[in-house]
Amino acid sequence: MRQRAALLAALFLAAGPTSAQDGDFPGFVASLRPEAKARGVSQKTFDAAFAGVSGPDSEVIARTRRQSEFSRPTWDYLVGAVSGARIAKGKAQAARLAGTLAAIEAKTGVPRSVVLAFWGIESDFGASAGNLPVVRSLASLAYAGHRGRLFRDELLAALQILENGDVEPPKMVGSWAGAMGQVQFLPSVYLREAVDFDGDGRRDIWRSEADALASIAHYLRSLGWNPALSWGYEVALPEKFDLTRYRGPIPDFAARGVRRTDGKPLPKAGEASLFLPGGLGAPVFLITQNFEAIRGYNTSDSYALAIGHLADRLAGAPALAAPWPNGAARLDGPGLKRLQAGLAREGLYEGDGDGRAGPKLREAVRRYQIREGLPADGYARPALLERLEGGR
Repeated sequence: MRQRAALLAALFLAAGPTSAQDGDFPGFVASLRPEAKARGVSQKTFDAAFAGVSGPDSEVIARTRRQSEFSRPTWDYLVGAVSGARIAKGKAQAARLAGTLAAIEAKTGVPRSVVLAFWGIESDFGASAGNLPVVRSLASLAYAGHRGRLFRDELLAALQILENGDVEPPKMVGSWAGAMGQVQFLPSVYLREAVDFDGDGRRDIWRSEADALASIAHYLRSLGWNPALSWGYEVALPEKFDLTRYRGPIPDFAARGVRRTDGKPLPKAGEASLFLPGGLGAPVFLITQNFEAIRGYNTSDSYALAIGHLADRLAGAPALAAPWPNGAARLDGPGLKRLQAGLAREGLYEGDGDGRAGPKLREAVRRYQIREGLPADGYARPALLERLEGGR
């Protein structure tokens, strides 16, 4: 849950308050009625949803100014996300829910270890699903005007869920950012992707483990999960490996000397690309389209890597073979913003100047490294920023 909240906090940083400036929260609520009615929400459901919601939650508004998931190094993030305790708990849950997980895997093609990894990271296997009223949280964010209409639309979607009768207003709880239940779905995602797997007539991601787990798998399939592939593999590169050729068929990587660190063979089909979140000398991964499917759930690279690695560990795989660069100099958020600005001036970066080391910045760094004849690992290290800004 904390991971999803951090993601949403990062999304909010660029947006400022708009509708909150008039100080009329009742007027804001009243303005929702016509749109809610157009979505089929009755007056009874509307009134029940806002019963006791007399104003915005100031703590929710304050938390939009905080973020951590995109600023922490990947290796620090993994310490908490893929801990020994979480692995042990996940294996126990796998044994307890073996029948349910097998049925979900058979129906969707998503491995049970992957479904468990999402469940574990999103809500500690259902133990930390959030306890804040979703309607109040979303109303607070929408009232403050964050992200334009995004949270107004999510609030209206929440009202639709209540109208459908899948959950009662007091039990519709989640994170401060409105992510709900054991899977931490926003309401619009719930409406599209949640499933009733236990057959009781409700899509209950709050109390039904079967519905929660099946909803994760259903969402992943919608995001493009390919049952024929893994999310990726930790690999070792041969000496003098040409990093400029970092994307292509998996058999081509094998032919060029790339080997899995666990000694198993690489697949004989599929496309992949190299991912070096700590640069050369740190763990190297060959990632597939399923890595991007995970990022569809949460856009953080660190999150996607944590899901993949936790899933592997729950399936019995060993810890990562290569060491992380703990203690090495690294760029913080302001440094990454300077790097993004510098690469944009060079015509190499077209993303937002958000200070986050995501795929767009990684690709821009690679293009710069290739142009400058540097090892093209895509890693945004301080020395690269110094070079770009003229400190050669």
